Amino acid sequence: MINQEEETSKEVNVEETEQQVAEPKQNESSENENPVVAEQTRTEPIEDFDWEAYADEIEYSKEEKTKFEAMYDETLSSIGEGEVIDGTVISMNTREVVINIGYKSEGIISLNEFRYNPELAPGDTVEVYVENQEDKRGQLVLSHKKARSLRSWDRVNAALENDEIIKGYIKCRTKGGMIVDIFGIESFLPGSQIDVKPIRDYDIYVGKTMEFKVVKINQEYKNVVVSHKALIEAELEQQKKEIIAKLEKGQVLEGTVKNITSYGVFIDLGGVDGLIHITDLSWGRVSHPEEIVELDQKINVVILDFDDAKKRIALGLKQLTPHPWDSLDPNLKIGDLVKGKVVVMADYGAFVEIAPGVEGLIHVSEMSWSQHLRSAQEFLKVGDEVEAQIITLDREERKMSMGMKQLKPDPWEKIEEKYPLNSKHKAKVRNFTSFGVFVELEEGVDGLIHISDLSWTKKIKHPAEFTTVGADFEVVVLDIDKDNRRLSLGHKQLEENPWDVFETIFTTDSIHEGTIIDIFDKGAVVALPYGVEGFVTPKHLVKEDGSAAKVDDKMEFKVIEFNKSSKRIILSHSRIFEDAKKGSGTTPTKKGKGASTQKAVKKLKDNLERTTLGDISELAALKTELEENQKKENKKKAADKDKE
Repeated sequence: MINQEEETSKEVNVEETEQQVAEPKQNESSENENPVVAEQTRTEPIEDFDWEAYADEIEYSKEEKTKFEAMYDETLSSIGEGEVIDGTVISMNTREVVINIGYKSEGIISLNEFRYNPELAPGDTVEVYVENQEDKRGQLVLSHKKARSLRSWDRVNAALENDEIIKGYIKCRTKGGMIVDIFGIESFLPGSQIDVKPIRDYDIYVGKTMEFKVVKINQEYKNVVVSHKALIEAELEQQKKEIIAKLEKGQVLEGTVKNITSYGVFIDLGGVDGLIHITDLSWGRVSHPEEIVELDQKINVVILDFDDAKKRIALGLKQLTPHPWDSLDPNLKIGDLVKGKVVVMADYGAFVEIAPGVEGLIHVSEMSWSQHLRSAQEFLKVGDEVEAQIITLDREERKMSMGMKQLKPDPWEKIEEKYPLNSKHKAKVRNFTSFGVFVELEEGVDGLIHISDLSWTKKIKHPAEFTTVGADFEVVVLDIDKDNRRLSLGHKQLEENPWDVFETIFTTDSIHEGTIIDIFDKGAVVALPYGVEGFVTPKHLVKEDGSAAKVDDKMEFKVIEFNKSSKRIILSHSRIFEDAKKGSGTTPTKKGKGASTQKAVKKLKDNLERTTLGDISELAALKTELEENQKKENKKKAADKDKE
């Protein structure tokens, strides 16, 4: 009995001793390798423990060994390296987190692996990856980052399918947005998806942990796009409905300048945005909204209109102040002179601001007395200070037109005194038409020279053959139409009409030398002396030997028709030898009639050799001389008949 009791006592003492020895070793290892582990209560050794008996080999039966091993295994978790399991946060400091996975020792993970979750606290359950059950120091090696990475792709896809809200850590900036760590995967956060408000400083978000929704996944390239804006849009949408339901036209609200564009300003009305168009910022001209407001400025605005369906709200700022036209001087009337500043230029005129928000138009036709079609930019530019006279004034329509030329005297008021009929003046060629030349005598006084009044002798098909734009030109006033502001001018009238002289030179049956300058189907053009041209039909071009005349041939021609009114001379070469063959009693006069006529012609020729444009200074005198010579010859012929 005694031996049996002692043996039983020994077995119990051995089991207790093994547990007591094992526990301190485990604690000692944990304490040495992990100073952050909370101290556990030590079990004091049994004072009367028989260490000699423990040192001796004790034989256990198979059943006892199996029982003891099962009891030991139940106290430990069954884990394997490379597995992902859940663990519990036991404790944490500024650098490390202690995780209990139910193994014989705890694992330590760097706090950086939990930066996406700043709210981590003891007692939280986290997933970990078992890298090593026991390193050289007997420490369990775990990794939260690897565990997240292994499960991350499945979790990301599940988050997209379930519209789940997840947390992520913003690592850094990138082009167009931010890089966010989601379950260990680097995801892209577009700049437009950070917030509903425009982001002016992206750097303030770096290092922050925020909630996101997965909005897009590229399965092929493993790209993930997330959004923080999507989380607040649903809430804002409900706020918008509530706010818009309470809106009324004409209601004045306070808002904050959210964004400024070239076309207007977006105002945050406390969950819903409204737009102030640039034209509703001020009664005056605004080049850019930044002249009126600045970002984050709080201002009062009035609701002009809103659309329930499209959630659009039109706001106004200028409507909170009286219209400048309402405060315009009531004594201002048509004919008064005003001063202002050019604010807008157009081809048709200039808009001049005479007071903030009060503008008038100076049409280009009211800038100068000139009748030429010109651009307003030739007279004014933006920023010019001008003085003008009010032409029209409509206070109800808030419109006003003004003029600048009214400050200068109208040149047509005394047109007859300055430009009487038949007076000679110098003008400047402005432009051509197919029927004449427009010239300007002075600013506001224009005239037309008809193509038929350019030259006495030259046949002009287009005025461009005769002169050029911008050239100085001498003219004679032929007619004045004051009511319609028109002047008829002439150029050839500066000289006598040479056809009065030609009438006495190129008489019927007279013979003259000429040069063929052009031949066509209906005949030929012949250059005659004194710069005049004649026409010959084909049958009158045949030479005496039967050959046809050619261009540049110099031949003698007989005048068979002279028409002063149409300035036409018809010639014939063949008539000369045909008349000679007929033996007619009349001997044709060559180049004039008699010696006195030939002498006058020679004098005329000397004067005409200088020009081909009818610029003949002595035509009148020659004409008189020719007429007197003709009278003398007629008297002589009459006297000869009387003698017979």
